[in-house]
Amino acid sequence: MMTTTELAKVLFATPLQPSDDLSAYRIRAAVDERLCACGGDPAWCAAYVAQEAGDHPETYVRRMRWALDAVAAAYEPAAA
Repeated sequence: MMTTTELAKVLFATPLQPSDDLSAYRIRAAVDERLCACGGDPAWCAAYVAQEAGDHPETYVRRMRWALDAVAAAYEPAAA
């Protein structure tokens, strides 16, 4: 089982945007798709997040906060 932080890093690496119409299902599907594309290795997503944090520090915090909040809502038991 992945932690909320690990899931957020995977979501961060997807093309989804906070402005998209996002359901819990769509968030979970995007996370699953990205993990499959990375061979199931969340370390790839963590490396991508670190690169983005260095390249775009002005938007990193806002996107990571969104990703954390989105996965917390999408993966809480009531959202399933």
